[in-house]
Amino acid sequence: MAYWWDAELAPGATATDDDLAAVGLGTRFADQATAEQWLGEFYLDLQDLGVQQVSLFESDRLVYGPMSLADA
Repeated sequence: MAYWWDAELAPGATATDDDLAAVGLGTRFADQATAEQWLGEFYLDLQDLGVQQVSLFESDRLVYGPMSLADA
């Protein structure tokens, strides 16, 4: 099963899908720990693009979220 992050942009954010993909959003991870490690490394980049919150999914099942990046 693959883990992946879904992001919600803040109102007024102008990031495109290509911008988000360039920092790795949309990547499928083999396990939850690797997905969480990626978020720990790239959350500042996501914030810079206007991502307000993220949710972690395993295939189509919500693992947790939405989780604010403002508190990160």
